[in-house]
Amino acid sequence: MTHSRLVDEAVHWLRAKYRCGIVLSEQSCSTGETPDAIGWKGRNHSVVVECKISRADFFADAAKPWRTNPECALGCERYYLAPIGMLTEDELPAGWGLLEIRGREIHLSKKSRKNLRSPEGLANEMNLLLASLRRVEVRIEPQTITNFLKWKNRMARYNGGTLPHGLPHEDSNLYLSGD
Repeated sequence: MTHSRLVDEAVHWLRAKYRCGIVLSEQSCSTGETPDAIGWKGRNHSVVVECKISRADFFADAAKPWRTNPECALGCERYYLAPIGMLTEDELPAGWGLLEIRGREIHLSKKSRKNLRSPEGLANEMNLLLASLRRVEVRIEPQTITNFLKWKNRMARYNGGTLPHGLPHEDSNLYLSGD
């Protein structure tokens, strides 16, 4: 079992099983917290998954600033993902859930509370999202991220400059309205 494999499994679990629409892995920003995986669903409900392959790694995690001061931490819900039997529920920080992996199967051993994120944690999540978007924008220059995200612009470019016939005129993605 490797940390990288656990992160891949956490991303898959967030997307496929927990139905998060946006998932990032191992992204960092100025707050310092770099979640192994974080996903968002619904109206900005976030779920953090921290992957641990050893007990020493788990105990070292407890000394990080966002663990000693959970008010600044990311995640409405927070989970540890570890090999089955490595951690016990009573070792988890207050409110945290536990995911355990055996082979390629992830089992939800303990649910997280759903209200762990504070206003400061939300601000730190915004910082993480903005830093991630900035990384994307740097890579797609000279185009702005706004133009890149507008699906009609992408479709027109793909179709030689004109919008293909038969496409709906309304954008069904409410997050990109104002197209």
